[in-house]
Amino acid sequence: MKFTCEKALLVSAISVAGRTVSPKSTIACLEGILLRAGIGVQLTGFNLETGITVKVAAAVNEAGACVMPARLFFDIIRKLPDEEVTVEVDSKLQVSIRGGASFFQITAMDAEDYPDLPDVNSEKGVSIPQTALREMIGGTIFSVSENQARPIHTGCLMEVRDDGITMVAVDSFRLARRTWHSEEPIGREMKFVVPATGLREVEKILSETDEPVVFTLGAKHILFEIGDATLVCRVLEGEFIDWRRVVPTNNSTVLTANVSELMSSIERVSLIVSEKIKSPVRCVFGENTADFRTVNTIGSAHDTCSIAGNGGELEIGFNCRYLLDALRAVPSEEVTLELQNGLSPIVFTPVDDKYDFAYMVLPVRLH
Repeated sequence: MKFTCEKALLVSAISVAGRTVSPKSTIACLEGILLRAGIGVQLTGFNLETGITVKVAAAVNEAGACVMPARLFFDIIRKLPDEEVTVEVDSKLQVSIRGGASFFQITAMDAEDYPDLPDVNSEKGVSIPQTALREMIGGTIFSVSENQARPIHTGCLMEVRDDGITMVAVDSFRLARRTWHSEEPIGREMKFVVPATGLREVEKILSETDEPVVFTLGAKHILFEIGDATLVCRVLEGEFIDWRRVVPTNNSTVLTANVSELMSSIERVSLIVSEKIKSPVRCVFGENTADFRTVNTIGSAHDTCSIAGNGGELEIGFNCRYLLDALRAVPSEEVTLELQNGLSPIVFTPVDDKYDFAYMVLPVRLH
């Protein structure tokens, strides 16, 4: 195998494919990156759960394949001069790497020992703009459960309908939902749960562009195609919570607030709250005012925020961090606060029909 490639392209490709390389594995070659040279060069990282493949434009003099030690290969290429890089592998898997006046020789592993990535066979993929999918992931993944007792909730539910795509994440204390509406009929209906680990890697690959990302659902895996990169991961099995029944509707108290002002008030009150000294924020929603207080062994804090509407002096307690996580994910300047009573969740919903989201946070019992 022999090819020549721009250094910057190769560094970028290694850094992307290297995200799913196993740091330690009983299969030695999984600690490396699979290189295949043919029409261009293809780099693959795989940890038996998630695999990323990146294609790079290169002048290939001799086709072939090998497995490079991931960390060493990345460090060598990254430190080479900013010129073209030539990589040559002989029949004994001895690798010669040249860039400018620099030369390295290392040993590769046999590509035959590298496990095959799962095949994802489906009739048709679903297309969505990269910006839309990136916003959906960023707007929900913080609510994914870390409790391995319910593995199905350690991922995000994706529901595909003819008019759009909905993504939902839930743990024991909160729920996050974002919906993207398609301008054209999608022509598919399906739902599946993607592990948060896989979605975080997808989010890193996505760009701030309206170029499409296409995802294809197989029997047990899902494949994302993003420009020159593809990611495949196993979907989670099990029964995801019926989120439509969980999120309360027809709440009796409906208020409107500026998101940044609401966040600022809660952030100030939460300054005396820490992981060691946890205390809920006590919220009282009055007429055009929200009052926030917290008291613990460090001291006390108090702040107020202007809102639109009358909360009827409804008093309710929340975990500061959960409220702030939800508000940071709100894509609009203003948000609607929906409440029922002191024991029911708060639900953040859009003021403007331009957006479609819901963030629910369960209350904390106040003493």
